[in-house]
Amino acid sequence: VQLQAYGGGLVQAGGSLRLSCAASGRTLSTYVVGWFRQAPGKEREFVVSISSSGSTYILDSVKGRFTISRDNAKNMVYLQMDNLKPEDTAVYSCAAGKTLVTTRAREYDYWGQGTLVTVSS
Repeated sequence: VQLQAYGGGLVQAGGSLRLSCAASGRTLSTYVVGWFRQAPGKEREFVVSISSSGSTYILDSVKGRFTISRDNAKNMVYLQMDNLKPEDTAVYSCAAGKTLVTTRAREYDYWGQGTLVTVSS
């Protein structure tokens, strides 16, 4: 599976962005897809995941602000980010795998390149 993440950019605090993760090579519908982020000088952290059945798991600090969804017909996964905060600034990457432990990066087999999200105060 080849993944490509896009949709990042510069936004003011309180604004919104929608990130997209496009898959090619294989159908994404049977994979867990996760979004991870890495802020400057920090370790990569899990943000949110969605299973093949649509179950989601989300980082507490983004609950109520971020929503993950998938469109299996388009082989896409989306991350809607609302009420963005400066601390959300990071490079966001999508990943796919067949794992039950969706919060651990090493459990994912396929990674897209990251897309930079910058939130200004």
